[in-house]
Amino acid sequence: MDLNSAASPGGSSRPKLLLPPSCNPPLPNAPVNKLVWVVFGGTGHMGRSLVKCALSRGDMVTNVGRTFETTPEQMVAAAASQHPKNCFGALCDVRARDSVERVVERTLERFGRIDVVVNCAGYGVIGACEDQDEHEIRNQYEINFMGTLNIIHATLPYFRQQSAGRYLIFSSTSGALGVPGLGPYCATKYAVEGLIEAMLYEVDSFNVKATLVEPGLVRRDEPDSLDNPLPTWGHFLIKPASEPYSHSTSPALHAKRMVQWLGDRQPTSAVKCAELVWQLGHCSYPPLRLVLGSYAIDSIRDRLRSVTEELEDWKHLNFPVGTGDETATSSRSNQHNKDDENMADVRGSP
Repeated sequence: MDLNSAASPGGSSRPKLLLPPSCNPPLPNAPVNKLVWVVFGGTGHMGRSLVKCALSRGDMVTNVGRTFETTPEQMVAAAASQHPKNCFGALCDVRARDSVERVVERTLERFGRIDVVVNCAGYGVIGACEDQDEHEIRNQYEINFMGTLNIIHATLPYFRQQSAGRYLIFSSTSGALGVPGLGPYCATKYAVEGLIEAMLYEVDSFNVKATLVEPGLVRRDEPDSLDNPLPTWGHFLIKPASEPYSHSTSPALHAKRMVQWLGDRQPTSAVKCAELVWQLGHCSYPPLRLVLGSYAIDSIRDRLRSVTEELEDWKHLNFPVGTGDETATSSRSNQHNKDDENMADVRGSP
């Protein structure tokens, strides 16, 4: 799959990229069932591309903006401009469960059902682990991890009742490897990955599916909205480094150097990523993970190779009891037997 070239911003053409045949994805020009999507973080980097993609293919979407970033008027205007009948604009703070529950209730009132729940909402602080204070760390956990859990708690009972449902949870390459300068953010994504992987075992019998979407270095190739332009660094806050971590080659500044150097040169197309994520909602056998872009694939593969090599280096520590240990055990047993015989001789002597 070539995600490295820009796609048409309008997103009107059928997707040329396809998920592997094992997923049984929807084929180009073939009719598909119309689904109802709820996209949390729909005004952000990947979310808005996915919302446009789903609407262009006739699906119905609740586009959920963030309360501290958008206004109700902006969400209503965005929904009306995209598709007045098939798009519904809402606001939500994923940190508050009642806020999430209201979005779910209003979606059911508007469309009568929910088929796919997407969580693109996220927040990260770029800075050394030592430099991030408790408030910044807790806020990342509240949005990235607790936000995901709140969304699941608000929708899973409904999915169980209808014996069908699909979660598309945006993780990151940071959920598969440690990135200097993004320690707490990586920790939240690791937590999300563990949560979804464990949950899949619990809900499979209810016909509820979930996929972790792991994008890497995704270019914003959707045109900015005049009313709601994306912030320069997306959902990241760049924190000034303290003196021990401030020199130009400090590993703690790796993430900052990366986002500042890349700018708009990220190699992976957000529009093409959205097309593949849309297929996830319509395919029969979704994977546990969808890794998007050559950077993500290469970096995760390198990390897994390193883990495998380290396991091979240390696997001898986990072998069953070997010959040497058996000899030692036998020697100790023989010694105990001799001691018992000597004691018997002493007791039997006059």
